[in-house]
Amino acid sequence: MTNWRPTSNADVAARRAALLRRVRQYFDDQQVLEVDTPALSAAASSDVQLESFEVSNSASATPLFLYTSPEFCMKRLLAAGYPDIYSICRVFRDAESGRHHQPEFTLLEWYRRDFDLNAIIADTLNVIALALEEPTFRESATILDYRDAFAASVGIDPISASVSELADAARADTSLREALGDERDDWLDLLLTSKVAPTFAKDRLTVLRHYPASQAALAQLCPADAAVADRFEIFKGPIELANGYVELGNAAEQTKRIASEQWHRERRGRRQRPSDRNLVAALEAGLPSCSGVAVGIERLHMIHENTDDIRNVICFAFEGYDEQVT
Repeated sequence: MTNWRPTSNADVAARRAALLRRVRQYFDDQQVLEVDTPALSAAASSDVQLESFEVSNSASATPLFLYTSPEFCMKRLLAAGYPDIYSICRVFRDAESGRHHQPEFTLLEWYRRDFDLNAIIADTLNVIALALEEPTFRESATILDYRDAFAASVGIDPISASVSELADAARADTSLREALGDERDDWLDLLLTSKVAPTFAKDRLTVLRHYPASQAALAQLCPADAAVADRFEIFKGPIELANGYVELGNAAEQTKRIASEQWHRERRGRRQRPSDRNLVAALEAGLPSCSGVAVGIERLHMIHENTDDIRNVICFAFEGYDEQVT
């Protein structure tokens, strides 16, 4: 075999280590506690956009799953009385591999108690600016409502537009219309990645906030407008760096959303996986008012290294089974 060598050198690894030290120093200064969470679970994410790796379990016929995020465990810690917390851990997402994705990657996730949407956005800009050693990113960031960004880029209202109007805005051909059908959120995601995000400034951060309520996921709805959620993402140019919420604390509503996600998974021919009853139990016990954010460390490092390929910032890119075993 000739491809045994790592995909990046020791200098890149040293800069990654320094980036992580800056992140940890920020949270230490803010008195945010670093916590550890498991990688294996008997439950899996029901998110329609995510696929979990399934792991056989020799002790039981019931499979286990590799976490796509430490979110559920971290919310259990908050419900149990933990203070502000953060985690830097390996997570796993099936069917994700390419220039911007790897099936295994490093996720920074943190939760701040009593932070509203504006406060958690400011906190996230601080973390990113510090990690990237670009202090001007804090002040120069563009903050856009999802609705306004779509109006400016493709001339439609993403909240009220019909599926047909969304497809027209995407200039979709017949095969694409048949593939996406009437899945409204799939059309919105397509437009965001292909039409909206490419218009974001490449020399500064863009904060996109107030996603449609249908894409609230684990976020609460906006108190001032129930048509949108207190959810945001931060981009550098078209590259997504952060995804954050003012967290939903209502157990009944979360149960409804999980059931809806499972229904959508079945409708799209995707496997339904066991949902996390411990999360719902933690919400029933009482999740404190909080906001949370997830940031891909490799994405940050890509920006720091000025590269568009994630393989340039990791020691070992994903290698297929056939490449490793003879």
